[in-house]
Amino acid sequence: MCGITGWIDWTDDLTKQYATLEQMTETLENRGPDASGTWLSRSCALGHRRLSVIDPVNGAQPMIRTTEDDTYVIVYNGELYNAPELKRELEGRGRRFTTTCDTEVLLVAYMEWGQACIEKFNGIFAFAIWDSREEHLFLARDRLGVKPLFIAKQDGRFVFGSELKALLAHPSVKPVVGAEGLAEIFIMGPARTPGQGVYRDISELLPGQCATVTRSGVSIVTYWKLESRPHTQNVQETARTVGDLLKDTVERQLVSDVPLCTLLSGGLDSSALTTYAVRYYEQNGQDKVHTFSVDYVDNDKHFKAHAFQPNSDAPWIERMTKHLDTVHHPVQFDTPELVDALRDAMLARDLPGMADVDASLLLFCREIKKGATVAISGEAADEIFGGYPWFHREEALNAGTFPWALAAEMRAGLLSQDVAAWIKPLEYIGDRYSDAIAQVPRLDGEDAAARRMREMSYLNITRFMPTLLDRKDRMSMAVGLEVRVPFCDHRLVDYVFNIPWEIKTAGDREKGILRLALEGVLPPDVLYRKKSPYPKTHNPNYLEAVRSRLLDVLNEGQSPLLPLINVKKIRELAESDNASSNIPWFGQLMSGPQLFAYLLQTDMWLREYKIVIR
Repeated sequence: MCGITGWIDWTDDLTKQYATLEQMTETLENRGPDASGTWLSRSCALGHRRLSVIDPVNGAQPMIRTTEDDTYVIVYNGELYNAPELKRELEGRGRRFTTTCDTEVLLVAYMEWGQACIEKFNGIFAFAIWDSREEHLFLARDRLGVKPLFIAKQDGRFVFGSELKALLAHPSVKPVVGAEGLAEIFIMGPARTPGQGVYRDISELLPGQCATVTRSGVSIVTYWKLESRPHTQNVQETARTVGDLLKDTVERQLVSDVPLCTLLSGGLDSSALTTYAVRYYEQNGQDKVHTFSVDYVDNDKHFKAHAFQPNSDAPWIERMTKHLDTVHHPVQFDTPELVDALRDAMLARDLPGMADVDASLLLFCREIKKGATVAISGEAADEIFGGYPWFHREEALNAGTFPWALAAEMRAGLLSQDVAAWIKPLEYIGDRYSDAIAQVPRLDGEDAAARRMREMSYLNITRFMPTLLDRKDRMSMAVGLEVRVPFCDHRLVDYVFNIPWEIKTAGDREKGILRLALEGVLPPDVLYRKKSPYPKTHNPNYLEAVRSRLLDVLNEGQSPLLPLINVKKIRELAESDNASSNIPWFGQLMSGPQLFAYLLQTDMWLREYKIVIR
């Protein structure tokens, strides 16, 4: 995994812009700590930071290939999981290779098939290819958006990068935020509307999109999206298909020339991935699988079960590590570490994020990186298979808004009167919800209940899942750790999206079809364990720490946050007995303490990035 950046300029001579390109590239050093590379021509500048995973010796980028009449240059962030098959097909068509890395496979595929190559890829990727003869830049992002790609379109200029910080390092891109950006922060955040870059004039190439930049302008095309089709298999056939797809996906993603591990919570998703990994390693005569888990000091003393977090992970992690005989590495953090890491987590996102949930993942990935370079993780299973509580609660199903954001009125009330009047937060989130519902691909003949569950699946895959994928990408790549997410295989997502709800919930259980597919793979008690989300700290010291720091910001009187918020109301909330509320204001995990931490991160962001609001 890596970091990419660069720009096109039809009016300037970019061979004289090495210093700017170097500056943009170096902002991505954490994504690619192993090597750096740049390439310049008159109209195109490309930069790359490399994290070596496949063919560390020969996979340097930017990678250049020439023919008699053309030169092709690529910068690429990702992994192609079907690279071996593609390489064999290309060799059969007369193409020759000088490396064993997937970067060369991707580039040669473009040379062979042009922009149609994108249809052949199975993987996670964001890349840019400069074609010197055609004088155009071709960019693409993977179907589910696992890898990021931000863009800024300007007169005669096009800037791109893996992270916002790379674009902001270009002198023409300024940290200006307008009404829409503030609405994204204060009413949508830490989610983002698809394509929204928050900063003015910055957007993000959507999942499943590709773009071509020429002298005539920028053309963006959607090459993949969710489609609705009739499902013709019965329950048992569906379970077999799900199991076969998941097994194939995991095994493809276990290929690595550097140490690999799995993240294990003892839940259904991570336990399944770890089991497939252990079996694959055993079949191929490889060493034991290393597993990692995260928890917090004294969490066992302070944990209280509730609807959004019904049980603790610790006993289930022990159950699976003993069952699979993995080499397990438990990792624990204490409150001061979590609070101190809020700033680093914000810098990794270039935006305020999921507070201690981000911070703990960043710290967790930092520990994992000491023993591994690649990790397998269970993100996206709940969005795809319908595992979250809001899939099963009438009040969420009928709320008429995003089911993970049911506290919009409370959040709107935390804004200053001027900002609320400017950004119209409730109108903004209502419009974004209406936009999302309008995009749902319909299936003729579905009744109202089936239509609603299709809408819920679409909302979760296209609106909630990207928040967690952003989180996993930024926090892991901030420490140079590649995390692979098998549940985001587009074949699996496309298939499961069209499974009727009554089959998805086979056995009258959330994710019932996945459980049925994993019978014989997991022990029954683990297979039918009730879902529990990524662990967060329940230590009251965390609440006290973030509440105290936020009150310091309010009392200081100099923070750029103060004109944007209702200081009186937030002060009352921080000082009230309800500050530790377990009622989430975003997702399952972000309740009272996370609200204070989110505001702290917003304050840090405004200061660190010298945000101009207009």
